[in-house]
Amino acid sequence: MISEVVLATRNRHKVEELAALLGDLGIRIRTLADFPHAPEVEEDGATCEANAIKKACEIARATGLTAVADDTGLEVDALAGRPGVYAARYAGEHATYEDNCRKLVQELEGVPHERRTARFITVAAIAVPGEPVQVTQGVLNGYITDKASGSKGFGYDPVFYVPELKATLAEISAEQKNRISHRAKAFLQAKELLRARQFESSVGA
Repeated sequence: MISEVVLATRNRHKVEELAALLGDLGIRIRTLADFPHAPEVEEDGATCEANAIKKACEIARATGLTAVADDTGLEVDALAGRPGVYAARYAGEHATYEDNCRKLVQELEGVPHERRTARFITVAAIAVPGEPVQVTQGVLNGYITDKASGSKGFGYDPVFYVPELKATLAEISAEQKNRISHRAKAFLQAKELLRARQFESSVGA
């Protein structure tokens, strides 16, 4: 039976979101802080799915535990889908969140609102040692604003406007975000897969 999972990320903001999303499963949530010798996984895949699977598999192999990983891309229609899978390092390998937002807004300078459509895509992967990987996906549609707004969230949240909320992701609470975000959609599906594994294990016992 799955009694604990490890979140295959060192991003503290992601850890907080994922721990909140998976918290009611009744299993122990571990992080890479518990495994200081776990490898740094290079995200060199051409797709978010490839990166998520690679991270989950390598961390599951290193820890011997069920590992859950994700990767998120941001597709902007006016930029032919950029930054895509390179969203986290769009302004450079060591870019800050602010650097990435600034570059994105600058590239869209002069583009009217109706053409600033974009979507976040998150792929989550569950790797159980010795078993096939399971994958889920979540999508959130919105627009890129012409300036940052809000102080909550992280990444591109200050410039990603959700029409249904009439706010950017950085202007809403963590609880609201965890109900509608791309990551929430992917991980709520992942949670059901983990829950099903628990049920199957208990039935088999």
